[in-house]
Amino acid sequence: MADMEIPTGMVKKEFMFMAVLVALVAGFLGGVIYSSYKNPVQIAANTGSAPGGGQQTGPTEEQARRIFALEKEVAANPDNGAAWTSLGNVYYDVNQYTKAINAYSKSLELDPKQPEVLTDLGVMYRRNRQPQEAINSFDRAISLNPAIEQARFNKGVVLIYDLNDKDAGLKAWEELVAINPEARAPNGQLVKDVIEEASK
Repeated sequence: MADMEIPTGMVKKEFMFMAVLVALVAGFLGGVIYSSYKNPVQIAANTGSAPGGGQQTGPTEEQARRIFALEKEVAANPDNGAAWTSLGNVYYDVNQYTKAINAYSKSLELDPKQPEVLTDLGVMYRRNRQPQEAINSFDRAISLNPAIEQARFNKGVVLIYDLNDKDAGLKAWEELVAINPEARAPNGQLVKDVIEEASK
C-alpha cells in the first residue's frame, strides 16, 4: 500500500498500506460511498499535507539507525538493489515520500522487474501528489504480474479519488474482481461490495 485529499493509498507494504487503504476506503464510502475508501486505500481521509494519508514525519530512533546504516551501504555499494529497496521501505514507513521515491527508483534501475517495489513506488507518488506517476507505476507492476491485487486496487483509488475518473477506477476494481472474486480492500470489505456501493 491509493491522495486527493481524499485519503489514500495504496497498498504497501503490507501493514501500513493496509491501514492507509482502510482509511481511504472509509473516505470514499463516506463521501461517495464513503467519501474515499482510499484512504481505501486510504482513499479517504487524508489529513495533513500528504496526499496518501499521513503527514511526513521524522523517523524513530530505531528507524534513524536503520536509515543511517542503509544510506552508508548504498553509498559504498550503489549496485546493491536490495539495500535500495530496504531504504525505500523505511522511508515509506516514515512518510518521507521523495526519499522513498528516489530509493525505489534506484532499486528499479538495477532491476526493473519488481512489481511489489513498483506498487510501493506508486503509493509514494500518490502521497507526493503525483497521481499520474502513481498510475504509471501501478500499470508497470500489473504488466509484470497481472495478478498483483494491491496495484490494481490502488490504481482504482487513484483514478477515482485523485484523477476524478470514476468509470476507469471502477473498471480497475472490476478487473481485480474478475481475477479474484474474493479480493478484499484493506479494511476487509469485499472489493465487489465496494464497487456496488460506489456505483450507486
